[in-house]
Amino acid sequence: MIFRAEVNYVELDAIVTDAAGNVVPDLTQADFEVLEDRKPQKLTTFSRVDLPIEKAERPLFASAPIEPDVQTNRAVEGRVYLIVLDDLNTALARTPRVKRTVRQFIETKFGVNDVAAVVYTGRSDASQDFTNNPRLLLAAVDKFTGRKLPSATLNKLDGAHADPTSGQIVAGPDIDAAERSYRARAVMGSIRTLSEFMAGVRGRRKAMLWFGEGIDYDVMQAMGAEGTTASIVLEDIRNAIAAAQRSNVAVYTIDPRGLFNAGDDLIEAGGTTDDLGMPTASLQAEVRNQQESLRQVAIDTGGFSVLNTNDFATAFDRIIRENSSYYLLGYYSTNDKRDGRLRKLQVRVTRPGVTVRSRSGYIGPRGKAGTPPAAGPDAPPQAIADALASPLPVSGVPMRVYAGAFKGMPPNAAVAVAVEMDASQFNFVNRNGLWVEDLTVLSSAMNASGKSFPGEREKLTLSLKPDTHTRVVEHGLRVVTQMNLPPGRYQLRFAAGNGSGKAGSVLYDLEVPDFSKGPLAMSGVALTSRESTNEMGTIRPKNPLGDYLPGPPVATRDFRPADTLTLFTEIYENARSGQPHQVAIKAELRSEGGRVVAQAAENRSSSELQGRNGGYGFSSSLALAGVPPGLYVLHVEAQSQTEGLPTVSRDVEVRVIP
Repeated sequence: MIFRAEVNYVELDAIVTDAAGNVVPDLTQADFEVLEDRKPQKLTTFSRVDLPIEKAERPLFASAPIEPDVQTNRAVEGRVYLIVLDDLNTALARTPRVKRTVRQFIETKFGVNDVAAVVYTGRSDASQDFTNNPRLLLAAVDKFTGRKLPSATLNKLDGAHADPTSGQIVAGPDIDAAERSYRARAVMGSIRTLSEFMAGVRGRRKAMLWFGEGIDYDVMQAMGAEGTTASIVLEDIRNAIAAAQRSNVAVYTIDPRGLFNAGDDLIEAGGTTDDLGMPTASLQAEVRNQQESLRQVAIDTGGFSVLNTNDFATAFDRIIRENSSYYLLGYYSTNDKRDGRLRKLQVRVTRPGVTVRSRSGYIGPRGKAGTPPAAGPDAPPQAIADALASPLPVSGVPMRVYAGAFKGMPPNAAVAVAVEMDASQFNFVNRNGLWVEDLTVLSSAMNASGKSFPGEREKLTLSLKPDTHTRVVEHGLRVVTQMNLPPGRYQLRFAAGNGSGKAGSVLYDLEVPDFSKGPLAMSGVALTSRESTNEMGTIRPKNPLGDYLPGPPVATRDFRPADTLTLFTEIYENARSGQPHQVAIKAELRSEGGRVVAQAAENRSSSELQGRNGGYGFSSSLALAGVPPGLYVLHVEAQSQTEGLPTVSRDVEVRVIP
């Protein structure tokens, strides 16, 4: 949920453990005391957060969970992770280790109710916005390549030369010194920017997992050297920590080097004379400085650092515990000065024998309070605009969304969209026997390169008869529309709400194929059913599949045994073959054990295309009568009866309910 709070509102989370390290779950607000600069503060919000770890449901016959084609904001709230991969300060040789370590976290610790994003400190073309799809997160991680500069010590050894005056061997310069400071500032700038991005997300703990070898720069140079490059780097570190503290982001720093010997790097400097002193000691000092930067950021933001260990699994378990069970505290600071100074925080618990961990402080606001710009007359309600811009789904209005890409007017694909909302959350007013409410539905899209595509804005004025109003409030409201997007990978955003501040949003990851590529391609699979059409009210600002389905495409995936399920998909054949052939298309409803309980099939002739590239529309109805309640997979497949027998398929998970 998005909170619009005054600038002096402070939110922090506290982790309370007993002597054995177990979470203490039964504290009340009266047990807590928060001090800001030693002055007691009055708690105005208090909650105990205990998040379950949900694993993806998987049919028994499937080797992996089937990715849902419907996204929702109704899921049980989970953990929020911002995974930062520091490619700028990780050695190339340790690239596989970083990938393996981060994959270990995602594959073993990431719950189906969690959301995460992947961001690089260097490259900008490999990130992944917040998603609960592990495949997309792993794909972003697999692009990682370490780009750390050579060690300053090794640079000096490589440049070692004889002093012409004394004849002694002297160290050369660190030729990468300027680049080293630039990278240190870039990494700290990334931490600061990402923390500020998360500032609007309140009511939950936010964890930043920084995988890297630390700042490859000796900030100790800055002591007493105001105005130097080193002092500027040090200031950037302080600003990054301050931003994380203000945004209540706990930073966990994970050094992927694990247990290692800094002296091993001297192999790169084979043949170097020992006349330069102790190069191993110099390398060890570099590592200490790098790890100290990791340790300090973690301590000051309420996280912890994982250093000098190969036991990442234990550290990951602790991260999970700290972000699954904690207390959320909020108060309005008694200090209303806007002086930009550090304010020290202390959280105490009256119960003896327990340990409390929380962030140690925050930087107060600076300058005059900003005034938000006045909204234009055509601007959407602010709560809906905020929900659309939120980095995480907003649950103020429960929603679910289906989006499927079909071939459209080149170069774009036509993306059919069904947005279903819990209409009981809205404020219908009875006017002259009709139930009236004004709603707004917004959408937007951003591709993998960060380019934004304007979406749709639907302003809906509902005037419902009493029986329709009763049905809509009980079963929900569906809006069917269309987006036009070129091929690519997108995050779609949908937000809906009314003018009185109620709003919800859903994030949807969608791959829009280039349907003109490859010998055979398949569109999305759209579903409708008799009961879901009749129960839920539907508004169609656009009706992209109106000619192919007997009802609107639905985001519902739970159906009753008395219902009839109808699907529609398109098969596109791009290989121009002079040989007449058939394309076999089938749909099978498979139980958890893989048994086919309902099916439909047809063969299509290439003569329909008259020698051109084109598509075959496939629509079929499957009666659910006699199908026992349970989890099922709708498997849709097409195979061209040509040389090579290319095949395409899609799986949609559905459930038959009593």
